[in-house]
Amino acid sequence: MSILKRLNQDLMDLMMTNEKTVSAFPINDTMVEWNATITGVKDTLYDGLKYKLTISFPKEYPYQAPKIKFTTPCFHPNVDQQGNICLDILKEKWAPSYNVRTLLLSIQSLLEDPNLESPLNAQAAELWLRPQDYKRTLDEKYEKEVLMPGK
Repeated sequence: MSILKRLNQDLMDLMMTNEKTVSAFPINDTMVEWNATITGVKDTLYDGLKYKLTISFPKEYPYQAPKIKFTTPCFHPNVDQQGNICLDILKEKWAPSYNVRTLLLSIQSLLEDPNLESPLNAQAAELWLRPQDYKRTLDEKYEKEVLMPGK
């Protein structure tokens, strides 16, 4: 299957689902660069917070994982300052059966269930064990870096 055919299939899968908390669309006609949005799941620490991401597909997709990065600053144990994500299915556990929708849902799930064994953000990993402190820091950073950047 060609990359273009597979990406069209992934796009249709996203459009046909009733999933309201994840979305993604190609940036241009080449289809290999997408913008995505993830909203934190209700009743989690990330409830209602919106994050933008970029997805870059290699020409070997779906046999090689896409590169996904947060463009919205994201305070999380498995996300670094540059928006890189530490998630096994984006690396050694990648499988061609994953599609854009399942990747975004996996990243969304990671928000509420981080892997503290391999943190990219040590401060967030340490705070995670104290949910009230974590939530306060998360909300402060989100307001400062996302809602009112430059203030």
